[in-house]
Amino acid sequence: MQKLFFNAEGYPDPTAYQAMNDTGQFSFRPVVYICSRYSDNPAHNTPLARNYCRRAVDLGYLPIAPHLYLPQFLSEDDERELALFMDYILMTKCVEFWVCGTESRDDWSDGMRLE
Repeated sequence: MQKLFFNAEGYPDPTAYQAMNDTGQFSFRPVVYICSRYSDNPAHNTPLARNYCRRAVDLGYLPIAPHLYLPQFLSEDDERELALFMDYILMTKCVEFWVCGTESRDDWSDGMRLE
């Protein structure tokens, strides 16, 4: 008898489970939201965010860092509210929220505070 495994929407998804299981790499990885500075200095902050994500992977997590990919197709100036809305939706999929690269709340950017 085949076991049924469910996707994020709650539907049986045995094919995806089998494909991941066949790789021998199947294990649970909690999803973590990576919150760090971005808009004040993207050239400096982007590599830092990548490093925070890499650290999360090394610790067994699946990182979500919207500030690394949303600027690829959304304008920081014109679509900031839309980006924040997307951030909020992605946060609901995460089991943890990590604030990275700051010593205290005084170092948080406006975007970090909103998140």
